[in-house]
Parts: sequence; C-alpha cells; structure tokens
Amino acid sequence: MAEKVISFVIPCYRSEKTLGSVIDEIDRTMATRDDYSHNIILVNDGSPDNTWEAICQEVKKASDGHILGINFAKNFGQHAALMAGLGRANGDYVVCLDDDGQTPADEVFKLIDALENGADVAYARYEHKQHNVFRNFGTFMNESMATIMLGKPKDLYVSSYFAARRFIVDEMVKYESSYPYVIGLVLRTTKNIVNVDVHHRKREVGQSGYTFSKLLGLWINGFTAFSIKPLRIATFTGCSFAALGFIYGIYTIIKKFVRPDVPVGFSALMSAVIFIGGMLMLMLGMIGEYLGRVYISQNKNPQYVIRETTEDGKK
Repeated sequence: MAEKVISFVIPCYRSEKTLGSVIDEIDRTMATRDDYSHNIILVNDGSPDNTWEAICQEVKKASDGHILGINFAKNFGQHAALMAGLGRANGDYVVCLDDDGQTPADEVFKLIDALENGADVAYARYEHKQHNVFRNFGTFMNESMATIMLGKPKDLYVSSYFAARRFIVDEMVKYESSYPYVIGLVLRTTKNIVNVDVHHRKREVGQSGYTFSKLLGLWINGFTAFSIKPLRIATFTGCSFAALGFIYGIYTIIKKFVRPDVPVGFSALMSAVIFIGGMLMLMLGMIGEYLGRVYISQNKNPQYVIRETTEDGKK
C-alpha cells in the first residue's frame, strides 16, 4: 500500500523567531510514522520583519525539497495566504496551522485519524485557549457570525488548525473571488465536519497580528461573500418598521379625534425619524458593501499577488 501524503500549509506573518521550531516539530512528528510522507508550504503574507529570509533558510536546510516558500508582494491577509498555500498543496490530506507554535503540530495525527475514520474536515478544538481577551472576543464574534449567517452548526468549533481531504481542497481553490473566507468555503462544500480536542499553547514570542479593524473586516467579508441573510434581515426590518409606522399613524389619527387637546409629541416624532433614518442608512450601507464587492470582483481584483517563490525565484 502506497504511503499517503500530508501537505502542511502555514500562513506566515512576523514569525521569523518561531517558524523554525514549528517546522522542526512537524518533521519530528512525521518521522514517527512511516505510512505517511509530507511537504510544507510556507506563505509569507507581506511580513515587515525577516520572515521571508527565515523561510528561505528553512528551505535551504531541507535538502530533500519538501518545503516550498511563497512570498506575497504585500499583505493580503491570512485567508488569502491560506488560499495560495492550498493552491500549491498536493497531499491526500491538507493540514493548515499557525506559524506561532500555539497550534500543536505534534498532535496532527488526531486530526488525520478523524479523516481516516470518515470525516471530510476535522477542526482542532481547545479546552483552554491561551489567546488574550481581545483575541478570544474576536473568535467568539467570528463563531457567532458563522453560526447565524453561514449556517455553521452551533456545536461545531472552528479554528485556524484543521485538516481536510483532497476533494475538499480541490473544491475550495476553485473560488476566485477577491474576498476568500476559508470557513465559508468549507461550510458550503461539506457538512461532514468534526471536532478533535487538542492542547493549545501559550504564545512564547510576539503577539497576534489581528487588530480590531482586521477582525471587523473578516466578519464583514464572511457574511457578504457567502450569505444573503443580511439583505433578508434588512428587508424584514424594513417591512416591520413600515408596519409599525402605519399602525402608529392610525393610532395618532384616532388619538387626535378622541383627545384633540393633547398635542402630538415633537420629541417622540424626532426620535422616531432619527432612529428610522439611521436604520435606513445602515441598510443602504449594507447593500453598498455587497455592490462594492461585486464591482471589485468584476474588475478581477486578485486574491493575492506572488512576488517570488523558493521554487523558481519568481512568479
């Protein structure tokens, strides 16, 4: 029986001090199993430090050529880096993990065993997360958005550490829009997704590259690229306010006839106008987000631009 191949995809950003230990851990773990071989795709997402030099150094150390480095022309975001790595992954199974060492590469076979047992995708689930409060809040918001807008099962935990079968990856890389969202691509491809409990480590070096603006952009990207529920919510909200306005108008007329001495409240009227006006602006802004993304996609805005690779030195 031929050995199966596992491709590891690692988006890299400010990881010059941690990347070497992550790769060493992958190599040590894979050396314990002779029924699998592996390769590693490292994607430098426009990191401002010496991450690309660190990637090139790791490629030189790997004399068997099982490591490939991809260097972006600028920062396109984690999900774009994942898409670039998935596009070059050729394994029977593909594993995506972080570059900071917090995701335990030595527990990768827990995810692989889940795939061997019939799952299409296996996500790592952490009993005790070692992220800071801000990052945990961002994860909570991302989970909530995926559940409400994308139909993610409530009991399914999604993380940056996951493994997928070959056919899942082949379907994901067909997506060519300017705004990739990996969780949305997985959820629209299969429902045969499981969780696997693994240990989550503390960050030893640096801090998370996700800022509030990046997290906000990620949430907006998620539901505008893969769901029309916000538009339906806007339609329902508009109908509800129209109905309430009609009922209140009837009430005002009746009140005027019954109690002509009671003046109509100017403050209440202004509050209603401001509130409804704000809701209308919010809905128009939401529609504008959708139209803007369609416009940008029609203009063939790239998911990412590769400056060079360690394989051929250019792209």
